[in-house]
Amino acid sequence: MKRDVAAATRVRRAVADEARPPAILDNATVPLYAQLADLFRQRIQKGVWKEGEKLPSLEQLVHEFGVARVTVRQAIDRLTRDGLVSPQRGRGTFVTAAPQPDRWLRVETTVRNLAEVYRDTQPTILNIDESSTRSPRLAAGDGIAAERYVYMRRIHKHQERPYCVIDIYLDAKVFARHPVKFRTQTVIPLLLKMPSVTIASARQLLTISTADLEVARHLETHLNAPVAEVRRVFTDPERRVIYLAEVTYRGDFVHMEMDLKP
Repeated sequence: MKRDVAAATRVRRAVADEARPPAILDNATVPLYAQLADLFRQRIQKGVWKEGEKLPSLEQLVHEFGVARVTVRQAIDRLTRDGLVSPQRGRGTFVTAAPQPDRWLRVETTVRNLAEVYRDTQPTILNIDESSTRSPRLAAGDGIAAERYVYMRRIHKHQERPYCVIDIYLDAKVFARHPVKFRTQTVIPLLLKMPSVTIASARQLLTISTADLEVARHLETHLNAPVAEVRRVFTDPERRVIYLAEVTYRGDFVHMEMDLKP
């Protein structure tokens, strides 16, 4: 009898496991309810769940995301505090508003426009090495390496929210002209103000990637969150690389607009 009960229990568990949808959330760093709240927020922002509409039932959401009921409730509680949904006793939960878009950071295609983007940011230095012998890895076509570089790793914030982590290699001779300013201000606007510096060429490469553990911590996002990686190179008239930056942006802050030729 006991063997029959145990066998029946195993069968029920196997059936339940087969019916359970594959997990799409990550247990590593951010609580499941916070990740789920982000997914719900995206659905509202994209209009999948429109203002005034009723959200799927608790049971439907539990089945879709393969999480516990309490996790779904916690996610809905977070959106309720943000004013995006309103649970109504006996009727369900309704969308009451859409989140304000955070994608304020436009991918610029000119140096001067890029300088304007950075003008209102608040840089925080994580690491600086003025006596380093390290040099950036230059690819074919980047230009000629300077004699020495100053290396800086910084976080840039906008309205107190971190939006990018940046590794900068700046020609040591250029850095020596305004060392205090380069430590405390964003670099590109400073370069454009310096009459002794001429940016003859500027190139950047953008790649879509995911956040590793360190980047996720600095940008206050979760592991494997989408990010935009930009490699930016400025050279002087002698093709000397005076500035090279490797930037990782939060993916939910970035948008790109391009005019397409007909």
